[in-house]
Amino acid sequence: MSSTPGHPHAPATGLRVRLDPTWRRPAGPPADGKVVIAGSPLRLFRLSTGGAHVIALAETGEVPDTPAIRQLIDRFIDAGALHPTPAHGPFAPADVTVVMPTFERVPAALGTPALAGLRTIVVDDASPVPAPVSGGAGVVRRATNGGPSAARNTGLAQVATPLVAFIDADVRLPDGWLAPLLAHFADPRVALVAPRVMGAPGPGVLAGHEQRHSPLDLGDQPARIAAGTRVSYVPAAVLVCRTEAVRALGGFDEGMRLGEDVDLVWRLAEADHRCRYEPAVVAHHEARHTVLGWVRQRMGYGRSAATLARRHPGALAPVRMSGWSVLVWALALSRRPLLALGVAAGTIVALQRKLADVPPREAARMAGLGHLAAGRQLAQATTRVWWPVALVAAACCRRARLPVLAAFTVPVLADAVRTRSLRPLLDAPLLFVDQAAYGAGVWAGVVAEGEPGPLLPDVRNWPARAGR
Repeated sequence: MSSTPGHPHAPATGLRVRLDPTWRRPAGPPADGKVVIAGSPLRLFRLSTGGAHVIALAETGEVPDTPAIRQLIDRFIDAGALHPTPAHGPFAPADVTVVMPTFERVPAALGTPALAGLRTIVVDDASPVPAPVSGGAGVVRRATNGGPSAARNTGLAQVATPLVAFIDADVRLPDGWLAPLLAHFADPRVALVAPRVMGAPGPGVLAGHEQRHSPLDLGDQPARIAAGTRVSYVPAAVLVCRTEAVRALGGFDEGMRLGEDVDLVWRLAEADHRCRYEPAVVAHHEARHTVLGWVRQRMGYGRSAATLARRHPGALAPVRMSGWSVLVWALALSRRPLLALGVAAGTIVALQRKLADVPPREAARMAGLGHLAAGRQLAQATTRVWWPVALVAAACCRRARLPVLAAFTVPVLADAVRTRSLRPLLDAPLLFVDQAAYGAGVWAGVVAEGEPGPLLPDVRNWPARAGR
């Protein structure tokens, strides 16, 4: 089984794809290469003989572009199991208008080589003292402050090109950032593409923390963007969109000052558009300058969760796992380790029987890793969203103290061992503050909105089946 993109420099005569890191195609009996386990959430695909041949080609990085093959590859792309790597698309920089909302500052990317030659509209969201704007950009000044959504929509109304790039004022762009994003629009279903956004280098503890733990940084692997997947959202720091697709949805929701970017992505996905995350391009986002401003930012992120949960039911669940994993960890946390191990072993046997065409060793691996991943999810939810309840439980019940302590310490220690570094231990105090601020915002939003969605787990069967 290959887990690499294959031939990155091959001529673009077909569909070029890359395997997701979750990709597994057992070669031996009983699967014989006709089963693929991959995607986010993890899915099991059963293939015909012809389908297995096509997927074997996909593992080399390229398949012929025929209607039948495209239909099969599309199933894997929509499941997050394969990722397109187009060499080029139908659009050029002349087809893009940049919209930059700003308030009381000159956008960081303005006047840099990254925007040279691009039509640019700066939308001043009613700054008390208008920021001086140069570099050939057009300026639209709003009469009243409406927030980022209203400012972006004001700029969107001025766009006459098929694509629009929304770029926040506190973002720095690398040279050559646009071409890799434009290539994804070779797929007519793609309506939005976003790059990786990392914390900008700078002095101070907060800048260092943002470089390693920014919630805007969604990793170095390409992905589809959809609720409930590995990359469930992207920030509006940098977004390249089909103009008409965004207009058809009414643009950004002006009733939201936070979370409006997540809402737009999910509405596009619900409208059957594709949204892609392309980490080959890295933009940099400036950190807040004060701890108080940073904490307020994190609380604001959390507070938007309830509003999003009301508009997109089920999308904000803090954990998603099998009911069997819930039982295994409930027994383990109630200090019944032998029962927990017994249930875990039982799930392995049950999964092996259920997936008769999957090698028993592979089924055991799936079940075991599923339970471990569920444990990590539970620990993350405890420290990020459920921490007020967890701390009260630990204060009131001695039996709860060890599980709560484990939730805060075991993932950090595991990361230190995995990376062979003390950095996770040194980062832990500020990371806990980061998570606590987000969680406090979630609870504040839940109370204000009367919407418990961001606190409720999603328990379901696993792995999902994708059929033939």
